[in-house]
Amino acid sequence: MELKIQQLHPSAIIPHYAHPGDAGLDLFAIEQIEILPGEAKLIKTGIAIALPDGYEAQIRPRSGLALKHSITVLNSPGTIDAGYRGEIGIILINHGKKSFQIIPGMKVAQMVVASFIQTNLIVTQDLDSTSRANKGFGSTGST
Repeated sequence: MELKIQQLHPSAIIPHYAHPGDAGLDLFAIEQIEILPGEAKLIKTGIAIALPDGYEAQIRPRSGLALKHSITVLNSPGTIDAGYRGEIGIILINHGKKSFQIIPGMKVAQMVVASFIQTNLIVTQDLDSTSRANKGFGSTGST
């Protein structure tokens, strides 16, 4: 599959895979922003993409930022639909106790491109029965 990428800002870094076989493309910030504890900020990447129909791009957190600094993608995973052609922005939140500095060129998230199936909804009064039925949270036990 090919993915068209447009560089909207001269300092934007084109996403790339860090290692062969990786699922996520690294995404990079183009500006300096401070995220205070408990605060969420929109981080600009300076890029736009053109996904083909039947695909989405999922914006996911970086595990290192989450573990070391409690920084994560607020609406994880964020979804970019195939029809969107604007700049990719990443909503980061600081769940930590210290201020965190985003600097230009910093890896701030990853993007996974995935196919999906769009469903046809059928409104009904009854659903097929299953052995689980309506047993939800905690229904499989405490461990």
